[in-house]
Amino acid sequence: MTRTERRLAERFGLKIPLRVRIAKPAGREHRAESLNISKRGIYFATDLPLSKGTPVHLAFEMPEEVTHKPASEWRCTGHVVHVEPKSSPQGATFVGVGVDCYEVLLPVQVSELDKSM
Repeated sequence: MTRTERRLAERFGLKIPLRVRIAKPAGREHRAESLNISKRGIYFATDLPLSKGTPVHLAFEMPEEVTHKPASEWRCTGHVVHVEPKSSPQGATFVGVGVDCYEVLLPVQVSELDKSM
């Protein structure tokens, strides 16, 4: 029997640098890299102790391949929807985060006057 594909958004196998923080007041920011990304979520490896349902904040540059708009900085709030535990003590945990809401920061454009200074 074949497995039915249930994804609602196309996944892109892009490695994008991420800044990840558990959504709590004193949460430290950690670095990670995406394994794949879509408009609805991000899949990445991390050493953070994340479990299903954990709220997280993510910041990254969303590439044009995903949105069909110029690359821009995204800040997302989401929650862990999938966890693949470490297979060895040195291995990372693979985590899928569903995006609940996001903010897109417009690219900063430098004026010709600023360039000459």
